[in-house]
Amino acid sequence: MSDKVLMKGNEAFAEAAIRAGCGYYFGYPITPQNEIPEYMSRELGRRGGAFIQAESELGAVNMAYGAAAAGGSVFLSSSSPGIALMQEGLSFLCSAGVPATVLNVSRCGPGVGGIQPGQADYFQATRGGGNGDYHVIVFAPDRLQEAVDMIYAAPLVADRYRNPVMILADGIMGQMMEPLTLPEPRPLIRPADVPAYKPWAVTGKAERGGKRNVVRSLYMQPEDLSAHVEEMFGKYGEAEKDLVKYESAGLDGADIVFVAYGTMARLCRETIELLDAKGVKAGLIRPISLWPFPYHAFNQISGDTKVVVSAELSMGQMLEDVRLGVLGRKPVRLIHRTGGLIPTSMEVMDEALAILEEMK
Repeated sequence: MSDKVLMKGNEAFAEAAIRAGCGYYFGYPITPQNEIPEYMSRELGRRGGAFIQAESELGAVNMAYGAAAAGGSVFLSSSSPGIALMQEGLSFLCSAGVPATVLNVSRCGPGVGGIQPGQADYFQATRGGGNGDYHVIVFAPDRLQEAVDMIYAAPLVADRYRNPVMILADGIMGQMMEPLTLPEPRPLIRPADVPAYKPWAVTGKAERGGKRNVVRSLYMQPEDLSAHVEEMFGKYGEAEKDLVKYESAGLDGADIVFVAYGTMARLCRETIELLDAKGVKAGLIRPISLWPFPYHAFNQISGDTKVVVSAELSMGQMLEDVRLGVLGRKPVRLIHRTGGLIPTSMEVMDEALAILEEMK
């Protein structure tokens, strides 16, 4: 491990992907993640990889599909409407069992939206914006070091499950600077090494037994397609056992429990300190894996808790999963901002106190 360095978020994300062994990057400029393709265009070729700026995000995801199907370790990055354009390709990647690391430095609002940060891509990430039955594995960091570590680990998770892994960050994280420790670089997988690392990949050569590998998403017979989807969900069942991650604090005896991820989790930590100074005990559940979601974390909520609050930079998308986790055992409320507005910890505290007053 190297000494700590001070880096801007987007550049740290790109460096982490290079060090993770992602040798192929396909992207297209879009704020607030433009520094990523810029960094990759400068650095990736110097270090043995290949950078392509595609003609669009639709082109980027399909280029990534081809490179990953041939055994390349692929990194994709974009922001909300760009990720929307990639949804068909992500559905194909999931169905074909092709791994990739995907980063969404999300912005706010529907359509073109605004370049300010938001968390309204939660449904897009966790439910999937493409067609059919599938899941993308999704992790959400709340600080740059965690984001770097997630990106570094993502190719291994993607290869293990033969599935895309998405890191859901936001515009604040992309533009902020924090000290962090960069991991040691992994070697790039060379074409000659692909059969050993990824025996399923297409290489243009017949493998043992004289049979060529085929990567496909098309199954003409309904029975074959049904068996394929059932097999995919057997894999997802394993992911739900092994990949759930969350952080919890102050749940024992808490009057109010916040549920928040990413930037909102940082704000909620400050709010908890403000509430403590007023004699109100508050706790926090921070989902780190958004899919699979840590539903069992809500079993730790104290009998003394009066209300569970989902705190989001959206109109309440994670709220659905919070309700599923709570299962009617406690009232659930929402504190939110949208349109690129970000509350202060004082504002969150005032809204939390008003909710507690309502519970009396």
